[in-house]
Amino acid sequence: MHLIQRMLAPASELPAESQIVLSAERRQFLKRRWRGVAEDGMEFGFDLESRLTDGCVIFQQEGKDYIVRQLHEPVYEIPIGSPAHAALVAWKVGNLHMPAQIFDGFIRVLHDEAMANLLQREGWPYTEPVVLFQPLKAMAHA
Repeated sequence: MHLIQRMLAPASELPAESQIVLSAERRQFLKRRWRGVAEDGMEFGFDLESRLTDGCVIFQQEGKDYIVRQLHEPVYEIPIGSPAHAALVAWKVGNLHMPAQIFDGFIRVLHDEAMANLLQREGWPYTEPVVLFQPLKAMAHA
């Protein structure tokens, strides 16, 4: 097992065929200590000085870059039609302390039972895509 304390580079400059991926859930990126296994079976232990980012290089060996990729996850996407609706959605999502990602025209929110209940209660239209979710870091549980 290789111990990783920091990323080597924010992104690999090698072609995709020279990159070996270690997939991790979004919550792993928030942790300082954890373990993971790359797609080739190489094991890594993490005791990090600072957070990793999606696509960063963590290890290099024999002309290959080992990179960490965040897994896609299901979210709720709520279309926003007006500033008033945006404010209402943001206020109610914020009251639930839900991680959220804001885009022009829609808000992505953590796929969670409390959020599902809110969507049903409010009758807001929504979709449930599986995407790379990178919520705002200012939120308590992001």
